[in-house]
Amino acid sequence: MEYWIDVGGTFTDCLAWDGKNLSRCKVLSSGGIKGEGTSRPGDGTVFDRARKKQPDDFFTGYELSILSSDGEVWCKGTVLGFSQGVFTVDPPLPKDLPKSFSYELTAHEPAPVLGIRMLAGLGLKDAIGQSSIRLGTTRGTNALLERKGGPAALAVTEGFGDLLSIGAQARSELFSLNIQKPEPLFAEVVEIPERINAWGEILKPLEAESVRPLLKDLMDQGVDSLAVCLINSYANPCHERELERLARSLGFDNISVSSALTPTIKALDRGDTAMVDAYLAPVLSEYISLIRSIAPDAELKVMTSAGGLVEVEHFRAKDSVLSGPAGGVVGFADVARSYGRSKAIGFDMGGTSTDVSRFDGEYETQYSAQKAGVRIVAPMMAIETVAAGGGSICQFDGVTLSVGPGSAGSHPGPACYGRGGPLTVTDVNYFCGKVSSDHFPFPLHLAPVEKLLREMAALAPQPMTPHELALGFLQVANRKMADAVKRISAAKGYDPRDYLLVAFGGAGPQHACSVARELGVREICAPGLAGVLSAWGIGAADVRSFREESFLRPLDSHSWNPEGPLVQRFQAMEKALVEETAAQGIFPENIKTPVRIMDLRYKGEETAISIRRPKDGDWTGVFESRHQQLYGHVHQGREIEIAAIRAECVGSTPRPEKKKAAEIPRLAVSNSTKWVWFDGLEMQTSVYDESMLRPGDRVFGPAMITQGLSTVIIDPGFEAVLTGLGDIIIRDLEEDAKSGLTESRRDPVTLSLFNHHFQHIASQMGVILRRTALSVNVKERLDFSCAILDSSGNLVVNAPHIPVHLGAMSRTVQSLLDAVDAIRPGDVYLTNHPALGGSHLPDLTVMTPVFDDEGRELRFFTASRAHHAEIGGVQPGSCYPFAENLAQEGVIFSHLRICREGRFLETELRQALTQGPYPSRNPHENIADIRAAIAANQTGARELIAMTDRHSWEVVNAYMGYIRDAAEEKTRAALKALPDGMHVFRDFLDDGAPAAVAVTIEGDAALIDFSGAGPVNANSLNASEAVVTACVLYCLRCLIQEDIPLNSGVLAPVKIITPVSMLNPPGQDDPTKFPGVVGGNVELSQKIVDILLGALGVAAASQGTMNNFIFGNANLSYYETICGGAGAGPGFDGAHAVHTHMTNTRITDVEILERRYPVLVRQFCIRRGSGGEGEFTGGCGAIRAIEFLEPMEISLLTQRRTSAPFGLMGGLSGAPGQNLILRKGGAEPEVLPSLAQTKANPGDILIIKTPGGGGFGRPKK
Repeated sequence: MEYWIDVGGTFTDCLAWDGKNLSRCKVLSSGGIKGEGTSRPGDGTVFDRARKKQPDDFFTGYELSILSSDGEVWCKGTVLGFSQGVFTVDPPLPKDLPKSFSYELTAHEPAPVLGIRMLAGLGLKDAIGQSSIRLGTTRGTNALLERKGGPAALAVTEGFGDLLSIGAQARSELFSLNIQKPEPLFAEVVEIPERINAWGEILKPLEAESVRPLLKDLMDQGVDSLAVCLINSYANPCHERELERLARSLGFDNISVSSALTPTIKALDRGDTAMVDAYLAPVLSEYISLIRSIAPDAELKVMTSAGGLVEVEHFRAKDSVLSGPAGGVVGFADVARSYGRSKAIGFDMGGTSTDVSRFDGEYETQYSAQKAGVRIVAPMMAIETVAAGGGSICQFDGVTLSVGPGSAGSHPGPACYGRGGPLTVTDVNYFCGKVSSDHFPFPLHLAPVEKLLREMAALAPQPMTPHELALGFLQVANRKMADAVKRISAAKGYDPRDYLLVAFGGAGPQHACSVARELGVREICAPGLAGVLSAWGIGAADVRSFREESFLRPLDSHSWNPEGPLVQRFQAMEKALVEETAAQGIFPENIKTPVRIMDLRYKGEETAISIRRPKDGDWTGVFESRHQQLYGHVHQGREIEIAAIRAECVGSTPRPEKKKAAEIPRLAVSNSTKWVWFDGLEMQTSVYDESMLRPGDRVFGPAMITQGLSTVIIDPGFEAVLTGLGDIIIRDLEEDAKSGLTESRRDPVTLSLFNHHFQHIASQMGVILRRTALSVNVKERLDFSCAILDSSGNLVVNAPHIPVHLGAMSRTVQSLLDAVDAIRPGDVYLTNHPALGGSHLPDLTVMTPVFDDEGRELRFFTASRAHHAEIGGVQPGSCYPFAENLAQEGVIFSHLRICREGRFLETELRQALTQGPYPSRNPHENIADIRAAIAANQTGARELIAMTDRHSWEVVNAYMGYIRDAAEEKTRAALKALPDGMHVFRDFLDDGAPAAVAVTIEGDAALIDFSGAGPVNANSLNASEAVVTACVLYCLRCLIQEDIPLNSGVLAPVKIITPVSMLNPPGQDDPTKFPGVVGGNVELSQKIVDILLGALGVAAASQGTMNNFIFGNANLSYYETICGGAGAGPGFDGAHAVHTHMTNTRITDVEILERRYPVLVRQFCIRRGSGGEGEFTGGCGAIRAIEFLEPMEISLLTQRRTSAPFGLMGGLSGAPGQNLILRKGGAEPEVLPSLAQTKANPGDILIIKTPGGGGFGRPKK
């Protein structure tokens, strides 16, 4: 007997195959069984009619709990006997049991074992016997999400003990003052005295005698799982191997070595991966051991994230995070192949979330992903997860509706489970009639659902029925899921309309028609095994093995020399993979030839494209074709680099053959009808039991088809046919279905939908911009923002990318409208001038007008602003600290037209970039990134036109206004919660210039007056109007503490006064007389936010600087900003070593930096003790020490070196930062000022100590 089992977050799906027949069941992942019982008067037994078919004594030995109406355990006992649905319990249950009640059974066995017992009819005393178990499990995923792994330590190179704690230095929630960094997985960290450089050369040997006591101390603390990550071990793993040998000799149970798990460049990614493996290994080992102890005679294989099976002895914890969802990918691809379809999208809606993925004749594999705040480098299916599952919590605050990200899980579960749970997607489906309680695994309760809906509907400003609210929640959920599908299709250059949508999971077929219509997909498949398709995929999966390693050599005519390193490494990989696959019981004739895969990229780029071995061997041709599809361009003649090489080996396993029955077309006859809600109407809906349908039967919507473990909803306007393979094919009969929305009044449901839609469009613009840009600044540091504006330049939505760009593009577009009379379709404009809404010259704003179909009426603008690392100026990097005027900072654009009626004016643009006193040093990269911004804007324009086509211009235009109105209402509510009166705050720059603000709150409005700001700065520390606006918008959004669209409505209740000062330098037509602003954008912006939050008393000062650091010479330049401490606030400590407020760019990985630039990073760690003390302590800053290996010019643009980040409410200040340089051979470092330029020689070490955050409240004695 074979068992194929998928353990999900809520349910565990189980299939049993005896070689001929397939049986199925679904159990709760908690391992419990729910039921509805009745008491038998006087004897204390329990009767459940639904259990009559279970064998006698099947439940003997189980624990039975009687539940109260709120889901709490009332009493419990052990089942002594079971027969014909009657449970005899010891001790006897109370004789005064209510007539009917809910109960739960458990044997405290894992859910897979319960599933096997249910399928085989085996009681607790019965042995499972010889069998084959194929298991996919979210056990590791859940342990990672809930931080319930085993005790594990991290061993890392000396100086990098905080590598994983700092991460990429970016924060996940842009507008949360209480920054919550992911909880670390390690219990302890040990720093290992050793060092290897980027080329694998040993700079400092690892001494076993100095390391052994460090490891022994861990063992003495009870930590016996170890992750090892040493800097540059991908280039030379000798130190990691020696450390593994030492740890093994001391008795560590599990050792996860980064260079063995993923021998690729990027220390952070390798470290996270090794840490995940070490952290989850004890949990998964215990879980699998428990299953094996109950089924010792069973052969056990586990599904990996890559969609392949491995013997349990070969299974690594890092490969578990997508174990179950990968089974779904294999399953839906198998279904698609059955119908000869090579293009399919999987739509797997489960209890906790929805997974979507794409199949194009072969699986799409990715080799790294972020899960639960941790980067994991491992082969895995490319799956997009969205928090909109059956258990996703639905909320309504009277203005907008939200679905997820919170989930009810299996305990307490949705409200309809009767255990006091919250309102969820499952509940609203049930309330609307789209869930058949008769086919649910246990009884459902309608009363608590109706109660919650009525309470929420009462919050609406206009009368709203519970059914209207319930349907609204479903629309919001469908929109979120459709957006997820777009992210794995349209955003990657694939049109979802070309694909078959395969809907599965417990809830997928209920939502499939609605999601398909959102996407324009015309054909859907609801497999006969939809409720357990992931389990089917696990049964249909092959054994898969992988190998990978960094290569970092050019792809050229010499690459395939049989004696060369590329061929030799591939051959070694392939030999090892074949041996590994054979060792898992696969016969030689079933082992396929290993597939070669290379990660290719243009020299100097960071992002690589994975290319599987082309049939014609033309790796370059396939790479360039894929690059063109993804990024919109190729670089003729530019060197292609092999970043990494991989090989994959597949061992085929037997699977059931699908038998196809003859299809006889006929109109199906329904079993019954019921009332179901669709699109605001309650409609009489035909109900069909799939078991009563015959192949070829046709069903027209509205209809409900009940399958064994799922329900298929056929919306009005769709038809469905049962195929000879037992699946249901659904087709949309309506062409270009309109939404039917009206603009007559603001509706909370529609408002929520348009919120999601506009935000999704702006976010997708960002995806395209990042994907098609050339520069590291955009592709890797993510220093860009995208926005949608109305025809008057009012901001509709600003995707929250970089805070210093927020809201500023409205002023830029309005100045364009003032300056240009004849804006035409196909025109595109470029601006960076600070007097025209620009922030500083490196931030280039590209604006695209969007017209109606006839090109007569201007309706929208799409805009993208991106930071260019080089835009001319006195100094390479365009970040000159001592700029005396704007001309010295670079090339200036004042609404330059760069496209005329759709034609790109490259010649004119290149001339503008290369002429003038300080031209750009890299016009090629400038033009490439500007093209990327144009492409991003065009993407937004297409989506806006499609939105208008579907909903009508009148509706879209009305809701642009309603969205701003809603944002204004949220802002007014936030201001009203603050005390009335004038709130004044003052702070100082390092040169003594004052930065002051007076915030006057009157009811739900505010006056923000910066009249106390210092005079225009002689250097570059001046902020444009756009920067001040962005700071105010950021602070207001932080006060609102809700996920709302960022638009001009947020600023409506606020008046800003900025007289001529360093916060509003006087505009001059002559750029040589216009004050410099580059420092104002990066440094004054942080100061402005600090004083605003300080005036309102909501947070102490954060580090108050971006710590801008530039180095370069005649051949290269490099720019980074460095994290620091976050300010504490009421009820929370400040976070350590994180980017705060107006920036959120990432730090370059140490191994990438050392490989590309002649430097050695000596230290990057948390600056402990630098946070200000208080009732709540400020976050600590960071220490970054870099040794130069060649002569360099260094520039520093920083603040908070002489003035400390202030505390609030009696909290103490954080420590100010320090800029130091230790000259080679010197004993003491030199102190460098806040604004500095200096030369470094080989061996000199620059040390930047960033400020800590201020404390909040008086320190406890």
